[in-house]
Amino acid sequence: MADITRYPFLRHLRGTPTAHVEHTRRGRRVHSGVAQSFWFRPLTAVLSEVPVDDRELPLLFHARTADFQDVTVQATVTFRIVQPDLAASRLDFSLDPATGRWRGAPLEQLATLLTETAQQHVLDALARRPLRDVLVTGVALAREQIGTGLGADTRLAQTGVAVLDVRVVAVRPTPEVEKALRTPTREQLQEEADRATYARRALAVERERAIGENELQNQIELARREEQLVAQRGANERRVAEEAAAASTVRTTAEAEREERLAAARATARRLTGEADAAAEAARIAAHADAAPELLLALAVRELAGNLPAIGSLVLTPDVLTGALARLGAAPERA
Repeated sequence: MADITRYPFLRHLRGTPTAHVEHTRRGRRVHSGVAQSFWFRPLTAVLSEVPVDDRELPLLFHARTADFQDVTVQATVTFRIVQPDLAASRLDFSLDPATGRWRGAPLEQLATLLTETAQQHVLDALARRPLRDVLVTGVALAREQIGTGLGADTRLAQTGVAVLDVRVVAVRPTPEVEKALRTPTREQLQEEADRATYARRALAVERERAIGENELQNQIELARREEQLVAQRGANERRVAEEAAAASTVRTTAEAEREERLAAARATARRLTGEADAAAEAARIAAHADAAPELLLALAVRELAGNLPAIGSLVLTPDVLTGALARLGAAPERA
């Protein structure tokens, strides 16, 4: 927007690099161009300002497909006024010399023209196609129709407007229809997810079964080895017992043989000792065969005294002495 400075009886206008300003006085163009700066008298000056920069126009409108379904088209049109003199002659871009503002709304008129023109071409193209085709190819179709239609529009060309770019963001159905269209795909995806879940569960069950079989096989192998271990331990214990029994038998046999030899030696020694004692006793008896009885009695008493225990004191009663003396006296008489 141009800056206008007020002075007594005069005004000064300073434009911008993106606006084309025209100053007409008494039907004659005094100033015209971009980035103008000049003095003017407000009572005789006619001013107009046309923007020449790139403008973005968002579009949002509804269309109906061949199967009577409502869709929403969202797009953006980039345009520029390439002939500002022509645009100023077709639209009201006049400025108020006191404030520097537009007297009307020229950009709104231009936006309405672009919107209705673009909408007309898109509605005509989408009305001949069903909803599914529109949802698949609608973005490219709408972009092509808007670009071609606006580029070939004679009114825009006569207004000095050029369309630089067309971008279609989306072509969407109503929320209910969109939800209904998403349902089969969602169900298919859910079925695939369930199928994958079932396959994963089946694989997990199969792995658990394999693990269980492996554990059972390990237990069977452990039981078999334990059986072998028990049998081996029994065989070892039986062998130890047999070896111990054989050793005990050998030891007992050796002990018996030793005892037998000891007994035979003892018997032989006793026999020899008895024979020696018998021979000595016979010799001793033969030596005493011709001895007197008193001598034999004395020897007997001595032998008896040698075999009697130790006697501390001996008491002889008269009866004992009398009998002994009587026997002693009787003995010489028998002799």
